Amino acid sequence: MEVVKGRSINLALSVRGREALRAVGIEDIVVPKGIPMYARMIHGLDGKYRRKLNEVLLTGAENFPNLTCHFNHKFVNCNFETGEVVFESKDSELVNTTVDLIIGNDGAFSGVRRQMMKETLLNYQQEYIPHGYMELNIPPTADGEFAMGVNYLHIWPRNEYMMIALPNLDKTYTLTLFMPFEMFYAIKTEDDLMKFFYEKFPDSCSPYNVGGKAVIMGDAAHAMVPFYGQGMNCMRASVNSKLFLLRKFLDNLLYAAFPNKWVPLYT
Repeated sequence: MEVVKGRSINLALSVRGREALRAVGIEDIVVPKGIPMYARMIHGLDGKYRRKLNEVLLTGAENFPNLTCHFNHKFVNCNFETGEVVFESKDSELVNTTVDLIIGNDGAFSGVRRQMMKETLLNYQQEYIPHGYMELNIPPTADGEFAMGVNYLHIWPRNEYMMIALPNLDKTYTLTLFMPFEMFYAIKTEDDLMKFFYEKFPDSCSPYNVGGKAVIMGDAAHAMVPFYGQGMNCMRASVNSKLFLLRKFLDNLLYAAFPNKWVPLYT
């Protein structure tokens, strides 16, 4: 089957989504193909493709003997009284079929909804928002590793616009820039683009240490806006992690000196 990769936003699977996958018996197939994100990582000014899920869902559907998948069939119209549905194949041939139930799961520009508007008192309102989005990509580092902390939903909040990044299994990141159309239109050249990113999305502070002599923690290392209510928690997490590493270092040192008398707490 031909794979057509278009513009999209990475999927972030939550409890509700997992419950739905569990109900059809494929949660254990989908979840291992993703990367867990345990927290948000906020990037200040200072500083899973959908294809896989689609393939798993289609494979799961093929296990039902009473279900048949037809690709490249465009909805044309339907009769809500008789259940007749008309599709157009990729060869421009009309295909008629009759079903017990028509489920219109065909997107924002739904043809089934359009048909309902013609025959029922369906209230419908469409309003465009002033924002658009663009998909970007961060490749792996030169040594083939993730370019940023992996188990996070990275967020660059910028008031009326923002950018997010989600990790992929191939060590890349898929970024999505949400921004007013007028700001997109203002970027006309490569120089405009580079200036925009250097000013609005500079990288955050890293590394956090200078050899074994100095280290920064808290807001000095990972500042964030106060109204997220997580600055203190992040600072304490930094302290805890560094105390853990210090204790582990001392444990290993004592064990090397007194192997018959000292048992490391962290092994």
